[in-house]
Amino acid sequence: MISVLGWLLGLLTVIVLVPVLVLLVQVLMACLPVRVRPLGSGDRPRLAVLVPAHDEASIIRATLASVVPQLREGDRLLVVADNCTDDTAQLAREAGAEVVERHDALLRGKGYALDFGVRHLAEQPPEVVIVVDADCLVAAGAIDCLARRYREAGRPVQSLYLMRAPAGAGLKVQVAEFAWRVKNLVRPRGWSRLGLPCQLMGAGMAFGWDDLALINLANGHLVEDVKLGLDLCQQGKPPLFCPEALVTSQFPLSQQGLTSQRTRWEHGHLGLMLADAPKRAAAAFRQRNGSLAAMTLDLLVPPLALLVLTLLGLNLLTWLAYLLFGLATPAWLALGALALLGLAVVLAWARFCRELIPFSVLLYAPFYAARKIPLYLSFLIRRQVEWVRSKRDDD
Repeated sequence: MISVLGWLLGLLTVIVLVPVLVLLVQVLMACLPVRVRPLGSGDRPRLAVLVPAHDEASIIRATLASVVPQLREGDRLLVVADNCTDDTAQLAREAGAEVVERHDALLRGKGYALDFGVRHLAEQPPEVVIVVDADCLVAAGAIDCLARRYREAGRPVQSLYLMRAPAGAGLKVQVAEFAWRVKNLVRPRGWSRLGLPCQLMGAGMAFGWDDLALINLANGHLVEDVKLGLDLCQQGKPPLFCPEALVTSQFPLSQQGLTSQRTRWEHGHLGLMLADAPKRAAAAFRQRNGSLAAMTLDLLVPPLALLVLTLLGLNLLTWLAYLLFGLATPAWLALGALALLGLAVVLAWARFCRELIPFSVLLYAPFYAARKIPLYLSFLIRRQVEWVRSKRDDD
């Protein structure tokens, strides 16, 4: 009986160790000097910037103002006012955008809005479609960079998409900003250093027009961007990370906004990880698709807070088994996994986030993780499955 318990605990520890090792490899590779590739010369592809928007009257003008100066003659800026009950459509028209309005109370979510916009663009299809969320700011030169990178690579391109803590934000939001930077900067940069693709992140995504015919956009998945990237990779179009193009957004300041945002992201990620990862791994094996295998491994890395909680709980369990039954191997494996996670986090902070938050704030991370226990319990008891727009501070 004790040997069976030891085998089960060892297997559980090895399973948890896999995402820790993936994260550590990504962090180590990201710390290597970056390879800067010059942009190709010649004409830029004709493009359309597609902005799905649902009740974004408070911020849509700032978003469009960051895009319009980067457009050239022949480019299009299309805003899909999706189930809007405010002045989003009117403000977007006043800002110089082409606007189409969509009304469907049953089929809700960003994926449906993107599909609606793509079908509208089909009348005069561009070479490249760049998706920008309505709450984002696009840094100067990012549109040109994404379009040219797509032409060079012939595959979807993902910008560096960062979320920033608003002025006066508390420790929770500062730690969340650190975790976001690890997820959207450090990890894709590390995979890119190995020549591997990145996940799509939802904003600052560039697609070739022909690529869009390979996938089904019309879905209400909570993390439609990650699913879209996996679908494209399985079709032979793995996304390329382009950190030279920067897109930024801001965390909500209100607790309600933060909670709804985190619930949608993390429940969506966990649901996709459990339901989709086995199928993607099998497809990668059948196709001998190394890019899909790499994206599947990346998908298996859960949110940092959940990984911390899992390892702390695993250490408690394995060391209790050691004290009661003398099972040393699982306990030392679990402790080693926790140490490797700590090493990865400290390296990521020292190399990429030292100017973002002081180390003292990072020490708050375990308490931040503990406060998210109800969110993860709700995934087991009452999982969110429908898309819900995050509450803005101005709402």
